[in-house]
Amino acid sequence: MNIGDVADRAGLPAKTIRYYEDIGLVTPDRGANGYRAFSEGDLHKLTFLARARTLGFSIEECRALLELYENDRRASADVKRIASEHLTRIEDKIAQLRAMHDTLAHLVDACHGDTRPDCPILTDLAAEPEKRRTGSDR
Repeated sequence: MNIGDVADRAGLPAKTIRYYEDIGLVTPDRGANGYRAFSEGDLHKLTFLARARTLGFSIEECRALLELYENDRRASADVKRIASEHLTRIEDKIAQLRAMHDTLAHLVDACHGDTRPDCPILTDLAAEPEKRRTGSDR
């Protein structure tokens, strides 16, 4: 398969596939003409990587997961550790986003949105850190 074919089938841009090759995640054969020749195995790896990236795994986590996937002697505990650590980071990010949401919702609600110049949103943005409203003090 050429890069266009594998890109279509894996659901990845060709640029991403070239990047994955540059960093050693896939190593397609090269034809006599120098063009990449992707195998079904390469397609499978790229599909795996696309799904892992969709779930937010970093490139290094993807590399580790791919190595574990290809290792018949792997321990599922190693896979679970990587996924659990990633899940913890996602949960932390969700908590941060909820706090941001709560703070901004409070500020939007407090703003009159009329012709007056006073605005709690701008006041909060300009406040010193210790005087700012946080999402947890609602």
